[in-house]
Amino acid sequence: MTGLAVTWWGHSSVSVELGDVHVATDPVLVDRLWHLRRHGPSPAAAAADVDLVLVSHLHADHLHVPSLRRMRPGAPVIVPRGTPASLRRSIPGPVHEVAPGDALDVAGVHIEVLAARHDGRRSPAARSHAPAVGFRVDNGSRSFWYPGDTGLQDAMGLVEPVDLALVPIGGWGPTLGDEHLDPDQAVTAAELVGATWSVPVHWGTFWPIGMRTVNRANHHHLFVTPGERFVAAAGHDGVATTPLLLIPGERALLPDGDGG
Repeated sequence: MTGLAVTWWGHSSVSVELGDVHVATDPVLVDRLWHLRRHGPSPAAAAADVDLVLVSHLHADHLHVPSLRRMRPGAPVIVPRGTPASLRRSIPGPVHEVAPGDALDVAGVHIEVLAARHDGRRSPAARSHAPAVGFRVDNGSRSFWYPGDTGLQDAMGLVEPVDLALVPIGGWGPTLGDEHLDPDQAVTAAELVGATWSVPVHWGTFWPIGMRTVNRANHHHLFVTPGERFVAAAGHDGVATTPLLLIPGERALLPDGDGG
């Protein structure tokens, strides 16, 4: 099968259907994560029929062990090389450690592992280090790119063009920093990888409890408006990627495109 569909569950949790292979990215399927509270519906169906899980880095809002335990038993999980053994042992199913430059065939798809410009440690005080990574995934006819959390990189222009980009556009405050993409940079990134379609992720889902009241302008800029600003930036003359602004739980079936 050659179909391509995408469901955004909030934050960076996405299900991509490449034909009959279902790939999940960075599943976080809870309503509360430490001081962060989910705004929007619970992703109750996100763990269904998953054939492969991609984990971009070790931060708890990307590698979330309780959510990984909800995946289909036996589904392979791809994690950055150097993930602590204590975490690996907590993840059910086959675990494959990867580093930038690796390529592997798993669950019926081909995966290229890419470098990300982001702190990949579990916490700032962690002694162990695993690189933050991104992924280009294809099944021979349809493809997608998920960079994980990253700053803008020239190397994005070396990625083979894709049908779909899952591109992060925000954060949960109080600042974004240069290891994340803002909406304008995210459009640039999608253009660099030659994405036919682009779905913005990593925005509008989790926000620290109480911070909205403390700094409403910050909440509005980093949480409320990134999606509309991404769509506006993608509408500028000369921009080829087509934005798809999804709401949590929404599935989009994509038509044939020009990606690889």
